[in-house]
Amino acid sequence: MVSKLSSPPQSSPRTAFKVLLLSSLYTSQFLPSAFFFRALPIFLRQQGASLQVIGLMGLLILPWMLKFLWAPLIDRYSFGKWGHYKSWIIVTQCLLALMVFTCASVDFSDNTLLLFRGIFVVVTLAATQDIATDALALGLLEPHERGWGNGIQSAGRAMGGVLGGGVMLLVLDRVGWQTSLWILTGAVLLALLPVFQYRESSTRTMCSNPDQEQATPNYIDRLLGFVRQAGIPIWLLFILLYATGSSMAATMFGPLLVDLGLSMVDIGWMTGIVGSLAGIIGSLLAGGIVEPLGRRRALVGFGVVQAIAVIALMLPALGVSNPVVLYGVSTGEVFARSLASTALFTVMMDKCRREQPGSDYTLQSSVYIIGHHVGIPALSGFIAAAWGYTSVFAIGFVICLASVWLALKIMPQSETVSQNS
Repeated sequence: MVSKLSSPPQSSPRTAFKVLLLSSLYTSQFLPSAFFFRALPIFLRQQGASLQVIGLMGLLILPWMLKFLWAPLIDRYSFGKWGHYKSWIIVTQCLLALMVFTCASVDFSDNTLLLFRGIFVVVTLAATQDIATDALALGLLEPHERGWGNGIQSAGRAMGGVLGGGVMLLVLDRVGWQTSLWILTGAVLLALLPVFQYRESSTRTMCSNPDQEQATPNYIDRLLGFVRQAGIPIWLLFILLYATGSSMAATMFGPLLVDLGLSMVDIGWMTGIVGSLAGIIGSLLAGGIVEPLGRRRALVGFGVVQAIAVIALMLPALGVSNPVVLYGVSTGEVFARSLASTALFTVMMDKCRREQPGSDYTLQSSVYIIGHHVGIPALSGFIAAAWGYTSVFAIGFVICLASVWLALKIMPQSETVSQNS
């Protein structure tokens, strides 16, 4: 079907509740991850941790990369009386809060390995919740609402970055480790309130197919069926490249600021609060213009902006430490990455099939996570240690441009929106 021009979400109680529900889910989901993967590396660097160790922390995100393996099970099976995906969300988020609370009692200075195990469990629960949340969003949003819906999703992630990676960094500096995680636990539980108000329609449960009774074939079909479609393997390669360039640059930007002499509070304001606020603005802006601009032009245009923002990080790497420049390149990179991510998530929704939205979207999301945290981003610390920060940003810039070139090749000239969902 030909794409409809997007209009901002209409002012109605139903639309307002959609915005509130998606905002709360995506914000709370990324609160702990933002804290552990943004605030903690900065704190560890100040404690003398090596760049190699900080870079390898990205491997703790492994459950996000592998969550497609259990996504078919969440599509197929349900439990509880709240609704198919709603039940998964409530249970996983409660367990997530419990695990964060448990991590508060860990003395990371004496038992870093135990803390990393706790973070791994937290990430696994958050990844499982994300499967259900994405499937819930696909059922909640009409095709013409996906632009602003993904703007809300990206803005929620950015808000999680503001609170978890910025505000909580300031809180950590003021009140210490244990109290900070208690506060984080309360915030995760508070975000469940809108979920309890949502009544999931039984007609949206797309995993109960009476013609598919064999568990193993059904699982394999759900796991591999998406990849077997024409054009999907090259699309997954594009997702990988599109996420990698900016992410490897962002991974090393925090340690660079530490090496430039900025305090934890300064970095918290710059990257966690001001930068993430720029990400929220970028996400909402992209959400409003993806549909009228068109998927292809949005991916290409925002990809170019993302490449420019990455190469701009060269300035502090070359020794420019003016606060205006630092704030400019920091917020610019997050803003550009939010534009690009929102456009990408919108097209990812278009490609999902009606009968298994969680599995299809999760597989694409897992590839995005690989590009975002694993592979080259995980090796960025070794690259920076061997050749300097400038080499990291230069390689990121080249990868960004390669993804733009690939977008021009694989995205159709005429705009269509999938009716799979």
